[in-house]
Amino acid sequence: MTRMRTKIGCALLCMATVLVACNGDSSTPPSSAPTDSGAVSAAAVNTTNVAGEPEKSAYKDSDYATDWTQENPVYIKLNGTAATIEGTGAKAKDKSVAITSPGTYVVSGTWEDGQITVEVSDTEKVRLVLNGADLTNKSGAALYIKEADKVTIVLQEGTTNKISDAANYAAAGTSDDEPNAAIYSKADLTLTGTGSLIVRGNYNDGLTSKDDLKITGGTIEIHAVDDGLLGRDLVAVKDGTIAIEAGGDGIKTTNDTDASKGSIAIEGGSFRIKAGSDGLQSAAAIRIDGGTYDIVAGGGSANGAVRTGNDRPGSWGGPNTAQQTAADDSPSTKGIKAAKTILVTSGTLTIDSSDDAVHSNGTISIAGGELRITSGDDGIHGNTSIAITGGTIDIAKSYEGIESSEITITDGIIRLVASDDGINIAGGNDGSSVGGRPGQNNFTAAGQGKLVIRGGSLTVDAAGDGLDSNGSIDMTGGTVIVNGPTSSGNGALDYDGTFTISGGTLIAAGSAGMAMAPSEQSAGRSVLMTFSQTKAAGTVVELKDNSGNVIVSATPSKAYQTVVFSSPALKQDTAYTLYAGGTKIVDFNISGSVTWLNESGVTSGRSAGPGGAGGNPGMNRGRGAGTGMERPAP
Repeated sequence: MTRMRTKIGCALLCMATVLVACNGDSSTPPSSAPTDSGAVSAAAVNTTNVAGEPEKSAYKDSDYATDWTQENPVYIKLNGTAATIEGTGAKAKDKSVAITSPGTYVVSGTWEDGQITVEVSDTEKVRLVLNGADLTNKSGAALYIKEADKVTIVLQEGTTNKISDAANYAAAGTSDDEPNAAIYSKADLTLTGTGSLIVRGNYNDGLTSKDDLKITGGTIEIHAVDDGLLGRDLVAVKDGTIAIEAGGDGIKTTNDTDASKGSIAIEGGSFRIKAGSDGLQSAAAIRIDGGTYDIVAGGGSANGAVRTGNDRPGSWGGPNTAQQTAADDSPSTKGIKAAKTILVTSGTLTIDSSDDAVHSNGTISIAGGELRITSGDDGIHGNTSIAITGGTIDIAKSYEGIESSEITITDGIIRLVASDDGINIAGGNDGSSVGGRPGQNNFTAAGQGKLVIRGGSLTVDAAGDGLDSNGSIDMTGGTVIVNGPTSSGNGALDYDGTFTISGGTLIAAGSAGMAMAPSEQSAGRSVLMTFSQTKAAGTVVELKDNSGNVIVSATPSKAYQTVVFSSPALKQDTAYTLYAGGTKIVDFNISGSVTWLNESGVTSGRSAGPGGAGGNPGMNRGRGAGTGMERPAP
């Protein structure tokens, strides 16, 4: 269908974001140790504000500081099978270098089998400058930060640094505090600089911090058997070029016991993530304020479950018990996943995922940015609610395009393709909240949930229902265009409660068997036309007034037998003519909120069945249960 062009003003998300002031660190290290003089920039997430959205906090000076030449550094020189130390504060013994005093340490050279450890008091800081270092440990973690207040790794300009751990650890334990990554830190950890770092996590994870993990610069490449980047309490990225190939999750937080922790915050940078499980996974919130992302999760949408519109709960159809069990046992393979909330204000995100591309067990807010999505399941799924107030969203492939209990669209440009429903107000939780899913949802009672359209542009190409609400739909503005479905078991519009329309432009073309129009209590005017025969895709359909002026025009991209028009230009007690393929079809007058047409003219009440055969399309649906039983048997 031709896309109705409307001028969309990108709206900023309206929320009272509270910036957390960042004072200098409490400790006073020696002159050779790095210091923090105060707040530099607001960029990291570690809590949520009163509105429930992810909140920004601040970076510190030491998160950016790369000039170490005036700090009386200690030099650690690796020479193949051993290491030499120039300065005090570190000691080399056998296959290890132990850093036991705060300060700045410069590491260079190659170590074929060794480990660097950091163990200072929990009030002291260490800066570790990687200046052309190649460190491999054949029996455990290569860099192990046992204790400190904070460690900053500086990637020296013009250098490439490599850190790899063993495939099997000699002293592997079962405790969560045991090292399991090539770089493993029990303290806050920051990576900065303009050099490069290649990390190979051959045992489990690539780079792990049990506290906060921040990145403010550098080119970082991570290969990990399991997770790539893991910060238990926080992962925050200000800038940098990051490439991750992980058998598990790409970037991850795990603290789900402290409400103020466990978030991911990204303000900028470039990301290329190929993850066997989730691309980004947060135990709390995810906030994206910029950056470019290329995320492939679970092998991409080509690995999504093979499903049709029949994969629904209830006796109407769906996966069998064996399929359900297999899906429950499978890993989560979502592009971006958060336990509580996701906020996107800016950035360019390209996501190809075998499960949901963007998924929150709570809420999702999209205020800006550009999302390009191909998904083997839902394009965007929020268990509780989704609010879209700006940005551009292109969902080129999905099972269901956008799904939640509550969806509100006030601005933005949305284009989506779905093999089932385009927009789905399903109610309840997605079965994939924890792991994979076979395509089922837990539906609530009929009448619950709501789709609200206040503005923006929405174009839907759906094989199932175009706009499907288990509750109601309310449209007061914007432009909505629906192409499809072509099967008689679905409708371009499908709602259990009411669909009130008082503004905006709606064009919905699809099959006739389940066709619905907006509710008659609407303040706006709408027309539902049913043709005697299916019209071919690309057949232009128009409404003209008595002077021959085109009031509404559309070119459906799929074959259609019904079309719904609603526009502020449609006036009460006014004559119009409907054309299809350039041929006059019918003259009619609008005399109510909903006008039901067939090729013979206005029908009595809601009897606009195909060819005037009678019977309201979509009325005999048994919709009370809201469990998927409202559909005819396939």
